[in-house]
Amino acid sequence: MELIDTFFNWQVLVRSFPILLRGLGNTIMLGCAAIAFGMLAGLAICLMRLYAPKPLRRLATAYIDIFRALPILVVLILIYYALPFVGIRLSSFTSAALALSMVLAAFTAEVCRAGIENIPKGQFEAAEALGLPFWTALRKVILPQAIRVVIPPLTSNCVSVFKDTALASVVAMPDLLKQATDAQALMANPTPLIGAAIIYLAILWPLVRLVAYLEERSKRQLGAH
Repeated sequence: MELIDTFFNWQVLVRSFPILLRGLGNTIMLGCAAIAFGMLAGLAICLMRLYAPKPLRRLATAYIDIFRALPILVVLILIYYALPFVGIRLSSFTSAALALSMVLAAFTAEVCRAGIENIPKGQFEAAEALGLPFWTALRKVILPQAIRVVIPPLTSNCVSVFKDTALASVVAMPDLLKQATDAQALMANPTPLIGAAIIYLAILWPLVRLVAYLEERSKRQLGAH
């Protein structure tokens, strides 16, 4: 009973639930913002790496390598605590969204590059033979095919971003984990942390299953071809 009262106290969970919901709202907003900006930036970096002039290709490659190697927590701390020394002050939400977006952009760029390079070069040649300009061929012929290949890994990256939003609590952003920690301190009971874990599981488990389904469907489609 002591274990239940300490970690699974129903009364404490009910009292802390509104606090956790506020944190959940912030977590969802942060995750969606990071995914939107990270995906768009990643696609732009991918195209820069593949088709830009050589200096820009090298710059894109360096960006991808650096931000795939750096832990998100390090990037977040540098943005939130180091930038003020050069006169740039960002809110905790903006700092967390920027850090998550920058790292996601690097992984997205690499995934998209692999997807585009997986398309046979004959597709470009056929589009050129039809008189399509390069960027039109890329937008209407190559990218629609590449998207089908990269959807599973991109979805997996999105799940990782939502998990990594918990790092925003380091810069005092009131996300789900930070609210759970504050509720734990307020109520002198760790049950809010268990509640946060349950909420994370309820949201992310269906997404994990979606990733598995998309990967299995992609394998079937590749096998059919």
